[in-house]
Amino acid sequence: MNLVDSFSEFKAGKNIDRPTMVRVLEDVFNSLIRKKFGSDENFDVIVNDQTGDLEMWRIRDIVSDGEVTDELSQISISEALAFDEDYEVGEECYEQLELEDFGRRSVQAARQTLISKVMELAKDEIYKRYSSRVGEMVLGEVHQILKREFLIVDDATDNEILLPRNEAIRGDFFRKGDMVKGVIKKVEMKNNNPVVIMSRTDERFLEKLMEQEVPEIEDGLITIKQIVRIPGDRAKVAVESYDDRIDPVGACVGMKGSRIHGIVRELKNENIDIVNYTKNVSLYIQRSLTPAKVSSIKLDDEKMTAAVFLQPDQVSLAIGRGGSNIKLASKLTGYEIDVYRDTDDETEFEDVDLDEFADEIEGWILEQLKGIGCDTAKSVLELSIPELIRRTDLEEETVSEVLKILASEFEEN
Repeated sequence: MNLVDSFSEFKAGKNIDRPTMVRVLEDVFNSLIRKKFGSDENFDVIVNDQTGDLEMWRIRDIVSDGEVTDELSQISISEALAFDEDYEVGEECYEQLELEDFGRRSVQAARQTLISKVMELAKDEIYKRYSSRVGEMVLGEVHQILKREFLIVDDATDNEILLPRNEAIRGDFFRKGDMVKGVIKKVEMKNNNPVVIMSRTDERFLEKLMEQEVPEIEDGLITIKQIVRIPGDRAKVAVESYDDRIDPVGACVGMKGSRIHGIVRELKNENIDIVNYTKNVSLYIQRSLTPAKVSSIKLDDEKMTAAVFLQPDQVSLAIGRGGSNIKLASKLTGYEIDVYRDTDDETEFEDVDLDEFADEIEGWILEQLKGIGCDTAKSVLELSIPELIRRTDLEEETVSEVLKILASEFEEN
C-alpha cells in the first residue's frame, strides 16, 4: 500500500502546493515512526518535492558489541555490519525503513490520517482563496436547482458556489447548464465546511458590471462614488471624473446607451440612473431625484432632511413607482427627502393624481378606485363612504383609511 500514491490521489484537483504536500507527508510519516519507536529524533523522512518519492532512514551511532546503552540512538558494530560491511565503530549507521516494517494496521491508520489532512487542507484553501476574493465577479454554471438556492460550479476553479434565491434578482430564471454572473458576497464555515455565497443583488455586482463595460472606470479615470439599488427595479449610481475632459455620465451610458444597455439586460431591465457626484448637497439631491425636475430645495443639515418643491407634473416622477425613486435618492444622499408641490396659488391647491400615493396606498386598492373612474384624490373625496364600499370591493376600514390619507394631503398643503 503506497501512501505517496494515496496522497497524489486525494490531492488531485485540490490545488495544494508542493511545500504543503511535503510538510503533510513528513508529518504523517513522522507520526508513524513515533507510534512504532516512541520517538522520531533519530529518524529522517525525505520527500522529493518534484517526484513525490519518499525515503525513511533510521540513524544510530555505532558502538562496540556489548556497549549499547540506548537502543534508539545506538547500534552494535556486529548489527551495523549487516547493513554495510564497511561500517566502523564511531560512525553513523543508516538503516532504510520500508512501509511493510510498520505493519498493515499502522499503515492503514496513516492512510486515513493522510486523507483527513488533505481534506482539511483543501477546505482551508477554498476558504482562504474565496475570502480574498469577496466582492469580485465570478462566472459559473448552474449545476443544480434547489428549493432555496442554486448550486453553481465556478467556471475558473470547479468549486461549488451557492446562489441563494434571496440573492438572485426578481425575474432571474435559470436552467441547469446556464452560465450565471454574480459577485462573491461572503464565505461562511458551516459544519466545518467552507460555503461560498454568490450574489446578484449586491451593489458590488452592478459596480463590477460597470467596470467591465466602461474602460474609463477600470483605468481609474472615472470612479464610482456610491451605488444604491432596489434589485431588478431601479438603481442609482453616483460617478465622478478625475479628468475634466471626460463626462462621467456620458462615458458610463455610452453612445446611444450602448454601454448601459448590456448591464440593464443582465439585471433584468433594472432602471439605472447615472448621476454626477458633487459635494454640493442641494445639487446632489436635485440630481439624485432624476428624472424629475426640481424647482427648489430647503435643507435642514442638522436633522439631515430636505424639503423638495416641484411642479405638480413632476411629483410622481420624483416619487417613482412604489416610492422607489425617492427612497433611492434618500439612500444615495443620506438625507430624508420630503416632496412638496410648488404652486403659485396658495389658497387653491390643485388636484393630485392617485398614482402619487403609491408609497402610502397599496397598488390593488388604487386599481379598485380607478376602476370606478376615480383617477385623482378629489374625485375619491367627493364620494361618500357607503358609495365607495358599494362600488368597490373594499372594506369600510380600508375606505376610511384611504380617505384619511387623501384628505391629509390637502390639509398639509
